[in-house]
Amino acid sequence: MKQRRRERERARQQGREQERQGAQGARNTQNAQGAQDVQNVPDAPGDEKDVAGVPGEEEVAGAWEALVATARRMVSDGLVVGTSGNVSVRVGDVVLVTPSGVPYDRLTPDDVTGVDLEGRQVLGTLVPTSELPMHLAVHRTTDARAVVHTHAVHATAVSTLVAELPPVHYMAGALGGPVRVAPYATYGTEELARNMLRALEGRTGCLLQNHGTVTCGATLDQAYDRTAQLEWMCRLWLTASSVPGLTPALLTPEQLAQAEERLRTYGQPGR
Repeated sequence: MKQRRRERERARQQGREQERQGAQGARNTQNAQGAQDVQNVPDAPGDEKDVAGVPGEEEVAGAWEALVATARRMVSDGLVVGTSGNVSVRVGDVVLVTPSGVPYDRLTPDDVTGVDLEGRQVLGTLVPTSELPMHLAVHRTTDARAVVHTHAVHATAVSTLVAELPPVHYMAGALGGPVRVAPYATYGTEELARNMLRALEGRTGCLLQNHGTVTCGATLDQAYDRTAQLEWMCRLWLTASSVPGLTPALLTPEQLAQAEERLRTYGQPGR
């Protein structure tokens, strides 16, 4: 009797062990299949990082170096004082900008500051220029790749006197025609950016009333050259109009149009 009970107990234990091993095997198979299923799930749209428009490190470094050189040039040429003025250049879908309140002679390669076209910071930790709305407005709505903003003395003086720089020289054609003055608005605001865009319509440069200048171009060199030309024309008009009893002769729209057409082929092709 006892022998039969022991045999039945051993049989039950063996049955339970076989059931346990079977359940464990089923779980292992299910886990393996699940892992395989995860591996085989196709990537959802947007899972892979879109690299289009994202500049490489060398491209960013080169553009930043050129931007800093342009900012320092503004100071050395007397177009700004201290940390005023700002510069931007677009590289892919990233806009590199001068940071706010940092002396340009102290900027290093590690200070690179960049935002996307919506203004979200994507490079660096320094706060971007307070005039970021103006720069982004140009980069979003035109094909310009570079923007230069200065507080040039003669240009700012003219911005307080007239609504449009009188065409005293044919180099106005290089900016698309007579240079308009954008109505005053507080610096760093969207209102100022909107006023600037209206003044820039059909132009590559404008004056900001009681503020300074904005120019843009395909390159930093081109944008900066337009700034220098604009400041020079403002100085010229102030000088000529200061002669007592005389009024400066102005160019006609036809004369400006002819000059603008000739300026399109000025210089060396491809340089």
